[in-house]
Amino acid sequence: MSLVLHNLQKVVPLRRAQLRKNIAVLQNVMGVQHFDLAVICVDNQKIQKINKMYRQKDAPADVLSFPFYEELKAGELPQLLSSDERTLGDIFLGVEYIYEDCQKYKEDFYNVLTVTTAHGLCHLLGYRHSTKTEWEQMFLRESQILEEFNKITGGNLQPLTKNLF
Repeated sequence: MSLVLHNLQKVVPLRRAQLRKNIAVLQNVMGVQHFDLAVICVDNQKIQKINKMYRQKDAPADVLSFPFYEELKAGELPQLLSSDERTLGDIFLGVEYIYEDCQKYKEDFYNVLTVTTAHGLCHLLGYRHSTKTEWEQMFLRESQILEEFNKITGGNLQPLTKNLF
């Protein structure tokens, strides 16, 4: 369906075309290309405000996901009851936070944006990482998604949650 990509920050220059292309590949790999998705790029101040409001964490973050289907079990695709329910959810990318981490660890910014978006998409599909078991399940799924992404694009992306537990 549609991908809405909003850049609401001015701190980090952002080439949306490459990010849009990578998100479209992720959507196809994950089988959610028929769902509407919003990806909103924000600065540290905005993501911190959202993080505090919804997670009671007063700190910036790399990604926050807000699923339309909140009761999905990990890996389930939403069962559409009507065409009005084609929304998968919203992903907020803390691009300033991500950019600062990339500078610190000398990583490619657009690669990390893509991996972070894959992580956010997993959250929209019911994956969590509050426990070691959940983390292992999410890490496996992210690995599969990125392996397929890499085959299609020739990339070498790896999950971010690699060392969570």
